[in-house]
Amino acid sequence: MKLLKRYTFFGILQLFIFKVRTYFVFKNARLIRFPFRVRGKNHIEIGKGFTTGFNCRLDVFNHNNLEGHLLTIGKNVEINDDVHIAAVEKINIGDNVLIASKVYIADHNHGNYKGQFQDSPLSTPHSRKIYTDPILIEKNVWLGEFVCVLQGVTIGEGSIIGAMSVVTKDIPPYSIAVGSPAKVIKTYDFNTHKWVKI
Repeated sequence: MKLLKRYTFFGILQLFIFKVRTYFVFKNARLIRFPFRVRGKNHIEIGKGFTTGFNCRLDVFNHNNLEGHLLTIGKNVEINDDVHIAAVEKINIGDNVLIASKVYIADHNHGNYKGQFQDSPLSTPHSRKIYTDPILIEKNVWLGEFVCVLQGVTIGEGSIIGAMSVVTKDIPPYSIAVGSPAKVIKTYDFNTHKWVKI
């Protein structure tokens, strides 16, 4: 009866159809809302309870012929509408992660723009070498609306990334980070059980 309070009859029928289709895409998933696009499914591991919104994309490009799973999603991970996750080397998302709508997570970049050997803007972006660096999002993380997580980043357990933030560097566990680039503004104090401003 709870479903009847949240959805119309046609909404419940649509959920039933999504549930059946989910079984044929990822058996471990709880519910995938379609349209949903997957590339490189053989290199994706999904934990139990995975749930998506509409128009989500999971893209895995195994350019380097790596073994095993390049995208690993833990148990009870929930991603909302229009989330795009793209892996070339390794993206690992821990248990109970909540990802809001329109979030982008990618472990790679077309070209190198720092250090000694940088790509020229005179070359076409598509012709530049793909540079990769793994991403780790630990358990119980919450990524807000429009967050962008870039290559080589670790987001520590229990952290929150505020809406429209661009994560370019590691975020320690139990932190709140906001901005572009994202900076830690609060950490959780386990003695007082409160978020403390930095």
